[in-house]
Amino acid sequence: MNATGFVRKFDENGRFVLPMELRKKLHLTSQEDAIEIFVEDDMIILRKYEPACIFCQGMEDLIGYKDKKVCRKCSEKINVLFE
Repeated sequence: MNATGFVRKFDENGRFVLPMELRKKLHLTSQEDAIEIFVEDDMIILRKYEPACIFCQGMEDLIGYKDKKVCRKCSEKINVLFE
């Protein structure tokens, strides 16, 4: 993990601003872009959100179902289970 040298304080509502340099580096330039938040031990990890299949993490031929993404291959494998 690389240190960025950026330190930000939270405001009274618990918010902070990601520096423009980081947003540009991660290509977070549109209001449609989003980040995922993970917690690992004492770390908060922010990662650019890229929709992927919940089973294989593939990013091709995605189908949406109840706010989840499933690729066509995994969907076909699931359908076989119910035949």
